[in-house]
Amino acid sequence: MTRLLPSLLALATATILFTAVPQVEAASRNAAGTAQVAKSEGVHKGARLTRLYAEYWEEVLKLNPVQATFQGDNRYNDQLPDFGSAGYRKQQHEFSVRWLKTIEGVGSDGLAGQDLLSYEIFVRDAKNSLEGERFPDWMMPVNQMGSIASYAVMLGGGTSAQPFKTVKDYDNWLARGNKLPQLFDTDIANMREGMKAGVVQPRALMVKVIPQLDALIKDKPEDTLFWGPISNLPKDFSDSDKQRLTVAYRTMIADQLLPAYRELRAFINDEYLPATRDSVGIDKLPDGQAWYAYNARNTTTTDMSPATIHQIGLDEVARIHGEIRKLMAETGFKGSLQDFFKFMQTDPRFSFKDEPALLAYYRALEARINKRIPEQFSLIPKAPFEIRPVEEFRAKSAAGGEYQSPSEDGSRPGIFYVNTYDLPTRKTWDAEDLFLHEAIPGHHFQLALQQELGDVPAFRRFGGETAFIEGWGLYSESLGKSLGVYETPYDYFGYLQNELWRAIRLVTDTGLHSKGWTREQVIKYMLDNSAESETQSTAEAERYIAWPAQALAYKIGELKIQQVRAKAEKELGDKFDIRGFHAEVLKDGSVPLDVLEAKIDRWIASRKG
Repeated sequence: MTRLLPSLLALATATILFTAVPQVEAASRNAAGTAQVAKSEGVHKGARLTRLYAEYWEEVLKLNPVQATFQGDNRYNDQLPDFGSAGYRKQQHEFSVRWLKTIEGVGSDGLAGQDLLSYEIFVRDAKNSLEGERFPDWMMPVNQMGSIASYAVMLGGGTSAQPFKTVKDYDNWLARGNKLPQLFDTDIANMREGMKAGVVQPRALMVKVIPQLDALIKDKPEDTLFWGPISNLPKDFSDSDKQRLTVAYRTMIADQLLPAYRELRAFINDEYLPATRDSVGIDKLPDGQAWYAYNARNTTTTDMSPATIHQIGLDEVARIHGEIRKLMAETGFKGSLQDFFKFMQTDPRFSFKDEPALLAYYRALEARINKRIPEQFSLIPKAPFEIRPVEEFRAKSAAGGEYQSPSEDGSRPGIFYVNTYDLPTRKTWDAEDLFLHEAIPGHHFQLALQQELGDVPAFRRFGGETAFIEGWGLYSESLGKSLGVYETPYDYFGYLQNELWRAIRLVTDTGLHSKGWTREQVIKYMLDNSAESETQSTAEAERYIAWPAQALAYKIGELKIQQVRAKAEKELGDKFDIRGFHAEVLKDGSVPLDVLEAKIDRWIASRKG
C-alpha cells in the first residue's frame, strides 16, 4: 500500500481506506492461519519428540542398568556392563551420535513450553557429552571419592539402591556381583594406559585409597560388608533358599570378590602409586587447561572462564567476611576473625555428646522446619526421606552430608546421609544449614519433585544440571530464618560459614586447576579464611582435586537464583509472591542457568499483567 500511494493521490481518501481494509483483514486472517498451522505442527512435533524421548530413555536404562537400579526399575538388576572397556565407550559414543542426529532431525521449529525446553536441554547435553569424549577420564577410574570397588560395596552390602527383599533380588546380585572382577581388570588395564599416556592421579589422593581397600578386604566372607544381605535374610525365605543363597554368596565373595579386591589393592600399591604425580591440578595433565575449562563450563552451565570464577570467589569471600564481622559485633566477641573462627571450632557448647545425639538433633529439625514450609512453598514432594549415618568404610573421605534420591516406585525413600566420623569436628551450628541444603527444602524437595513431574521426559526427571541442583541446595540454606531456624547468632553463623565455604570453593578449585595452587596451599587458605576444621578442609581439598570443577556449581548456581529473585522482587513489588517464585523455579526440574533466567523473566511478565 505504501508503494501505491503516490499514484492514488487523485482518489478520495475514503476510497484508499476502503481498499486498504479488506487487504489488512486478509493479511490478518493469513497470519492467524499461518500461526494455527505452525501451532498444529509444533504440537505434532512435540508428540513425536515425546515418543522418541521415551525410546531414548529405555535405551539408556539398557545401556546403563545401574542407572535403572537407582531409579527403582528392577528389570536389569542382574546386569553389569564393563563400563570402562573400549567396547562400551564406543557403544556410548555411537548411542550419543545417533540420538543427537535423531532429535535434531525433528528440529525445534514450532515447539513451545516444555517441548522446547526438553529439546534444548537434550541437544545441549548430548553435544556436551560428545565434546567431553576428548578428555580421557576413563584412564583415572579410581580415587578416594569413589570407584567401582566402593560403589559395589554400597550396592552389594544392602545399604543402597540394590534391593534385597525377594529370592530373585538375591539371585540378581549374585549375577551382578560375579561380573565385578572383569570390571576391576578393566580399571587396572585403563590405569596402565594412563601411566603410558601421563594421565595419572595425584599421589595425595591414591594414598587414601589403600586404607579404604584394606577396610574392605577380610580373611573370611562373613566379615565383609558383602555379607550384609546374608546376615539379614528375610524370615519368609524357605530353608532351602536360605541354604542355597548362603553357600552361593560365600563362594562368590571368597572366590571372586576378595581376590579381585586384593589384586586391585596390590596393583595400586605396588605399580600405580610409584607412577602417580606430585602435581594436583588437572591442568598439569595433557590438554589439561582445556579439560578444566570444559569441566567449568559443564558444571556451571555458563561460559565463565576459570579466571572470572576465581575473582567472583575472592569478592564473595570478602563480602561474607564482612557479614561475619557484623555478627561478631552483635555477640560482643572481642578478637580477630581468625579468633572467632577458633572459638566456634573449639567451644564445647557447639559439640555433640555422641553419634545418637547428633542424629537425634538432625531428626528433630524436620518437625521444626515443616511447620513453616507452607509459608514458603506450595509445591511439596510426595516422597518421604530418612536420615542415616554415612557407612563407616567411606566416612573418612565423605562430605559432611549427602542426599540420595528416592526410587520412582516409592520402595526407597530419599536418604539424607549424615557423616558422624571424627565427631568433635561436627558442630551444632553446622546442622541447621546442612539439613536445609540436603533435605528440606533443599535436595529432597528439588530432586524428589523433579522425579515426580508427570509431563516431562524421563531424561529430565532422572538427569540434572549440577549448577541448578547445588545452587538450589545453597539457596535453600538462605531460607533458614523464614523457616524458623537460625534463632541464635551462632546458628546463623553456621549459614554464613557455609556460604563462605562455597565461595572459598570458587577460589580454591580454580586455584588448584588453573593457577598452580598446591594441596597444602588450599588447605591453608581454607583454615585462614573459615571456621572449618583441618579434617574437613583436608577432605574437601582432596575432593576438589578428585572432581575438578564440580565444586564450582554451588555458588554460581546460588548467585543466579538470588539474582533472579532480586529482579522479581524489584519489578513486581507488592505482587511478588515467594510461594509462586519457588514453584516457578522448581516446577520444571533442573535446567541450565540461562534457561532459569529466561523462564523467571516470563513469570515476571505474566505477573505484571
